Amino acid sequence: MKKSILTKREKQVFEMLIINKTTKEIAENLNISEKTVRNHISNSMQKLGVKGRASAVVELLRLGEISL
Repeated sequence: MKKSILTKREKQVFEMLIINKTTKEIAENLNISEKTVRNHISNSMQKLGVKGRASAVVELLRLGEISL
């Protein structure tokens, strides 16, 4: 099995983003703060070398990290 680029939590955040959950909804769902959700998104974008959530989602789909 290949090593994932993202942590389990970062992946959970993006899986919720692609089903149109807001930062607030993701935070409530995962029982973390909205700031933590934004940090996970920001860290993920840095790891992927992209700017913006949409680009991160496209890259994660391309890498097979998440699926629709």
